[in-house]
Order: sequence, then C-alpha cells, then structure tokens
Amino acid sequence: MKIYDWPTGPYPARVRIALAEKNLLSDVEFVPINLWKGEHKTPHFLAKNYSGTLPVLEFDHETYLAECTAITVYLDALASEPTLTGRTPLEKGVIQMMTKRAEIEMLDAISVYFHHATPGLGPDVELYQNREWGLRQRDKALRGMHYFDALLRNQPFIAGEAFSMADIAVIGGFIFAAIVELPIPQECAALSTWFARMQERPSVQKQLAIVPPKH
Repeated sequence: MKIYDWPTGPYPARVRIALAEKNLLSDVEFVPINLWKGEHKTPHFLAKNYSGTLPVLEFDHETYLAECTAITVYLDALASEPTLTGRTPLEKGVIQMMTKRAEIEMLDAISVYFHHATPGLGPDVELYQNREWGLRQRDKALRGMHYFDALLRNQPFIAGEAFSMADIAVIGGFIFAAIVELPIPQECAALSTWFARMQERPSVQKQLAIVPPKH
C-alpha cells in the first residue's frame, strides 16, 4: 500500500494510529506531501484527490481512497476482524456517529481556527482568511471538548466500552490542539484523564513521538 501524507499532520495521524493498531505500518510506503508548501493543492495531487486533503491511500491499479474514516474502515476490514469500526450493526452505527461528531465538534473546528485565525500554513497557502470565523470555530471546539468530557464521565471510550476510530478522531483533534496551543479546559477532568490513558497506547505514543507540539 502507498499512502500520501505528511507525518506531522493531525489528519494523517489518524490513519497512522489505525495502521499501528492493526499492525500494518510495515506494509505501507509513505509518500510525503508537504502541507507547508501547499503540495496538496497542486494540480498533480488534485488529480489523486479532488478535495486536496491528506491522507490518500493509493492502490496498485491507480485507484485512490481519501478521507480518514473511509481509509480506516478499509484497513479495519483488511487485517483480521474489525476492531476499530465495530462488530455489530449497532456498534458500527454508534462509532460512525461519534467519529462524525468528533470531526464536526472538535477536529474540523480546530482546523478552521488554524487556517483562519492563526498564520496557518503561511501566506502562500492561506489565500483567504476570516479571523472572526476562525475564532468562532475555536470556541466551538472548546464546547466540543466539554461535550466529550461529559460523555467520558459515564463511559471509558468515546463510542462506549471499546477503543475505536472515534477515539482516534478525538486524539487527532488534540494533536491539532497542541499545534495551535489550545489546551483542554481545566474543568474537563474526565477528558484529560481519558487523553492521558490514550497516550499510553503504543500506537498513539508512536505518532506523538513524530508530531511536535507546534510548527
């Protein structure tokens, strides 16, 4: 398998954690696409992924699979029994729901904050910025953290009783939060405890070792 990504990117981190959980890292050739130089927005890369985002999984027959959730679903079905995306119809549904909430309420909101209310990827890449919108999304991400904190007061993982791609999505959010220096609110004790537990997982440790707290 060949995966186009950037090793310190929060979204690529999600797939790298999934690969580590499935013991598939050694089966992948990583091709770096430099986010800071805007290589993900070039015509050459857009031919692989219309959305111009990372990561992208390439198959031998020049078929491409983008979006972290889609790639994780493929990887989870590829190697042994599913462990990240659910086994029963209900588990699958809840995990998909919570993964989407993690993206909308936290990860994507932090991404908008990064691109609009901070220097982002720099003037050569950030051709339009709306600081007010970015700050609104920062506040949304903080509300999202409070939501997940309330959730984790009553269950050990984001989607219930087992580690899943929903947890990975929130971890990706915290990797992005570290880059923009957006800390977990002090009152979110359950969320802080959960994240400390997540950092004990070898898959997460491996990723955090290559992701600096900021650019």
